[in-house]
Amino acid sequence: MTQKTKRLLEQVETWPAEDQEELASVASEIESRRTGIYNLSDTERARIRQGIAAAEEGNFAPESEMEEFYKLHREA
Repeated sequence: MTQKTKRLLEQVETWPAEDQEELASVASEIESRRTGIYNLSDTERARIRQGIAAAEEGNFAPESEMEEFYKLHREA
C-alpha cells in the first residue's frame, strides 16, 4: 500500500459514516472492475428478488412502458 493511501485511510476513520460508506462504494466499484466480479448490495439483491417474485406471479411491465423503454434506448 502506498504511503498516500495509508495516510488517507487513517483520515477516513474520522469521517462521518455517510462519507465512509461513499468511499466504500467507490472502492467496491474499483475492485469489481479489477476482478470482474460484482458484489450486489443488499438493496440490489432485494430488488432482484422482488423482480423474480413478480415475474413468477406473471406480473410484467405493461406493453406501453416497454415500448417507451425501447424507444428511448434504440434512439440512444
